[in-house]
Amino acid sequence: MAAPRLDRALVARTALDLLSDLGLDGLTLRAIATELGVKAPALYWHFKDKQALLDEMATEMMRRMFTDPPGEEPPDDRDWREMITRSMGGLRDHLLRYRDGAKVYSGSRFTDTAYAGAMDASLGVLVAGGFTPARAARAWVTAYHYTIGFVIEEQSLASAPDRASLDLAVRAERLARYPLAAQAGYELFDHQDEGFDAGLAAVVAGIEITLLPKDAERP
Repeated sequence: MAAPRLDRALVARTALDLLSDLGLDGLTLRAIATELGVKAPALYWHFKDKQALLDEMATEMMRRMFTDPPGEEPPDDRDWREMITRSMGGLRDHLLRYRDGAKVYSGSRFTDTAYAGAMDASLGVLVAGGFTPARAARAWVTAYHYTIGFVIEEQSLASAPDRASLDLAVRAERLARYPLAAQAGYELFDHQDEGFDAGLAAVVAGIEITLLPKDAERP
């Protein structure tokens, strides 16, 4: 059987498959080339460096998020608060499918415009809700940055070599002189789903207070 034609899409898909085993730090062009049965220099015809590969990987993740939605069609949100909450929750769920998925996304630049339609629609909901286009963009990116940052920390904690040995009761005892810091451990290291939702609710509330124009400010 002939080997599949080597192209950017195949390299990115192979890299995403290896990501779960190797993690981002262990994902090298050499490892990908070995998996594909080629020499590492062959990959440089398609990607000038690892960041270029990460850009394509992030783009492939984004394509999958839009083309393989889990379950039923998402609701047609009219309320901007519900839209942000659902969109960022969906982004977190998708990033968690990949080891170090949020690190791949962070700082990457999409290599095509497949994201633009969904982004435009989301900004449209914000504008319809009373935001100026500039403030709509700021609201969206604020929630986006919160989500990416939360998942980076969440995934880093989950993959830490000493994670299994993290005993919160022992931690609290060690920090007995600092009762608030000791108690904070239960919030910081447990119940990630609830923690994400609570933080996102705070972000949405802050967006409404600081970015949504008041009636007197609207034209």
